[in-house]
Amino acid sequence: MLVDQNEKVRTDLWHISPHVLKLETSIIREILKVSSQPGVISFAGGLPAPELFPIDDMAKISQLVLKKHGARSLQYSFSRGINELRELIAQRASERGTPSTIDNILITSGGQQAIELMARVFVSPGDYIMTESPTYVGALQAFNYYQPKYAAIEMDDEGIIIDQVEEKIKKFKPRFIYTVSNFQNPTGITMSMKRRERLVELATRYHIPIVDDNPYGDIRFSGKDVPTLKSIGGDIVIAVRTFSKIITPGLRIGWINGPAEIMHHFEKVKQGTDLHSTTFCQYLIHEYISAGLLEPHIEKIKVDYREKRDTMLKAMKENFPEGVKWTEPDGGLFLWVELPKHMSTRDLLPKAIEKKVAYVYGQPFFPDGSGENTMRLNYSNATRENIVKGIKTLGELFRENM
Repeated sequence: MLVDQNEKVRTDLWHISPHVLKLETSIIREILKVSSQPGVISFAGGLPAPELFPIDDMAKISQLVLKKHGARSLQYSFSRGINELRELIAQRASERGTPSTIDNILITSGGQQAIELMARVFVSPGDYIMTESPTYVGALQAFNYYQPKYAAIEMDDEGIIIDQVEEKIKKFKPRFIYTVSNFQNPTGITMSMKRRERLVELATRYHIPIVDDNPYGDIRFSGKDVPTLKSIGGDIVIAVRTFSKIITPGLRIGWINGPAEIMHHFEKVKQGTDLHSTTFCQYLIHEYISAGLLEPHIEKIKVDYREKRDTMLKAMKENFPEGVKWTEPDGGLFLWVELPKHMSTRDLLPKAIEKKVAYVYGQPFFPDGSGENTMRLNYSNATRENIVKGIKTLGELFRENM
């Protein structure tokens, strides 16, 4: 008997897993739907500047990949990633103070997949994950599928408040410590050297891995560089990195640098998600770096982002009313704003969008849903003219609602 194709399918009767029903969509992606409207100045996304994408170089390197690697670049590949790129990543890490070999490296589909794999490998429902508060909302979204609980640690200008860490390790026994140690998303804060050393000491004592999500570490444009957690802590630290912020995000290539003894666990769970990351893009990045193009490109990014950050900070000083506070990052893509306690950035957002400016309100970045008076601003994706115009508009909005 043939099925009547005109009969409506009752998808409302399909069983959806209860914990999937509890998941929320990415607030940033939802705001981007609105902020992408014509005329809206968006400080909402974590988008690199598209005008800096190395399009001409990518076109040339793409032809080189096809000519040099041929069908191999279009074929299925290893779950851990192509050997050429893994060796190159290990070499770059070793040159920067983190002795690594190919056995420490696993290629992922962007840094986001690497974050998700952490929960997939380490967490069972009800287990605790230790995070900064606030922390990267995309990490919370990835972790929440596995139904964890959170041991959240407050932050100040030096990063995670280390005095809270040991007490909560003893109380909650977290499966891992998740941190964005350099130019943190969302605050732009960089963890101090003293706190890095102490965090490594505590993690080692209690045998808890640190997952250091470090997509912005190469984009320092002011201040003094700080050694990575991985270079300080060695195998107690699993580094998560990506090419999204230093080449282009659309290539979707990131990596994990972890102890060789556990990498097969990440390999197993990755096989169940996507078999392997895109072969062609791995060869593309390998040839791009091998051609000596990456470091000059990063320097170009740093010049542009520093100018945009300075433009935003100057505009904030000139236009934001008394009682509003903000961070002044030395790198990365974001800064963090705190309004007076009685104000809600979530409630202000529709009014801001009416005035053609968008931002991300702060609550989703807090594991406990606090931070109602906070917001994240991105400076990398707007023009300098729009930064000045948008910040002036936000200043007017704050005054109207204070």
